[in-house]
Amino acid sequence: MAVVLQSQPFDPGQLLGGFCPNRRETGAVASFTGLARAEHGAALTLELEAYPGFTDAAIEAMAAGAAKRFDLQDWLIVHRTGPIAPGEAIVFVATAAGHRRAAFEACDHLMDWLKSRAPFWKKEHGPDGARWIEPTDHDRRDAARWDDPFFDTPAERAAQDD
Repeated sequence: MAVVLQSQPFDPGQLLGGFCPNRRETGAVASFTGLARAEHGAALTLELEAYPGFTDAAIEAMAAGAAKRFDLQDWLIVHRTGPIAPGEAIVFVATAAGHRRAAFEACDHLMDWLKSRAPFWKKEHGPDGARWIEPTDHDRRDAARWDDPFFDTPAERAAQDD
């Protein structure tokens, strides 16, 4: 279980390959890799700012809650900071669980939170200058769907099906 904030590019395949071995009791590993977009030429560089000790602590606290909620065995979050070129990986999330649904949902949940609520400051640099980027209404709606306390854990969801 780890959060890594780094300014250097990373290889998502290598991260996934390192995350998967020796999981004799794991039934599923889900992963997500987010890439910087060129936005049809409008984005030459994406720049992410974070405050070490604050941003990583907030992500770790959220991920620990997700681990409990989805009964995760393990998780890994690697997030870039600094300037990022179009096509480069920005974020990598991997989750390990006993069952696929928990791994998928936890990965989705973590990404929704990272996209809309994590304490990053994003700036897009393009031919017309720089502009700050805020989460969209769609990003906020995606994250809000996890706020429903009715279904807190996979076990509680399964109990509702009975």
